[in-house]
Amino acid sequence: MLSFLDFLGTIGGAVLGIPGILGLALGMTTRWWSLAAPMGLVVGLAGPLIFGGAHATYVTTMEFAVSAVIGIAAALTGCLIRCKGATV
Repeated sequence: MLSFLDFLGTIGGAVLGIPGILGLALGMTTRWWSLAAPMGLVVGLAGPLIFGGAHATYVTTMEFAVSAVIGIAAALTGCLIRCKGATV
């Protein structure tokens, strides 16, 4: 079981790491939120697998869940930035 500070660190690491940054960048490539969300999910799930350690079993379910949610949210935010930025 993660403590509260470990949970906050997991969220912060996902936001500042690959799921947050690459999810935002991929979300900004499209104006369709229905395409941005799956791209963010793929990035969110691939990040812990690639950078999670020497083996996939070292990554916990909580890290996968947090990373997936952050990836989707970042991609949708990037899509929103693209849509609203285009109307200015």
